[in-house]
Amino acid sequence: MKINDVIIAPVLTEKATNLVKDQVYMFKVNSKANKYQIKEILEKIYKVKVSDVRVMVRKGKTRKFGRKMTAKKLADRKIAFVKLKEGKIDLFPQT
Repeated sequence: MKINDVIIAPVLTEKATNLVKDQVYMFKVNSKANKYQIKEILEKIYKVKVSDVRVMVRKGKTRKFGRKMTAKKLADRKIAFVKLKEGKIDLFPQT
């Protein structure tokens, strides 16, 4: 997999900002990516040392769309929790 295919985007939520205090960052990743690929690519991009990668799959919800309100399932999302050993990732604006 290419670098652009593995990491989709950082997760910028309240939970994610609270985890930054413990050097844990959240990223949306490709559903086919594994822990080793995520670790390798984050170390290349941000030049940090990764100590731990935890991965979870958020199941897609069912929503009703259209005039007939037909039920459709949204896609599953894979989220990686990355704990750093060394370095820092500047994702959040400093105030």
